[in-house]
Amino acid sequence: MRGTYCVTAGTYQKAHLFRQAKRLDVLQRGLLTVARHFGWHLEAWSVFSNHYHFVGHSPSDAPDAANLPDMLSMLHVKTAEWINRMDCTPGRQVWFNYWETRLTYQKSYLARLNYVHQNPVKHGLAAVANQYRWCSAGWFEREASAPMVKAIYRFNIQRVQILDEFEPLVEQ
Repeated sequence: MRGTYCVTAGTYQKAHLFRQAKRLDVLQRGLLTVARHFGWHLEAWSVFSNHYHFVGHSPSDAPDAANLPDMLSMLHVKTAEWINRMDCTPGRQVWFNYWETRLTYQKSYLARLNYVHQNPVKHGLAAVANQYRWCSAGWFEREASAPMVKAIYRFNIQRVQILDEFEPLVEQ
């Protein structure tokens, strides 16, 4: 069904395969490139050593969001091939699964936008979300109006239920 989705994907056995800056750069660039290629409009994203989240709108010119599995498959295949080449581990399973939720209520949607932007803070990787370069908080703060940023950041994320039992790492 066409709409707005919150998506989480995790690495196999929560392995920290993307823990270095270069690897996080590749994963983030891959996510943004593949989303654009498939016509998805991402509004929030956070990329970590062992998982990622995004909130995005399915393609406006498609009747539904049926290309989501193909989009994530392409991202996962490409990044798995790249990371396995880097680690000299051909054929290693990199990605485990993904979970998507269609967001149908405005408050739920806005709270999830805030959750994804603030996720680096939740995981202890930054004191302020815009300081973590592999998430959309800095971009959002530059591109959205000040009242919009303030409104989104006011949404309580304590009760947002997103599968997020990950403890990411970053090695500089």
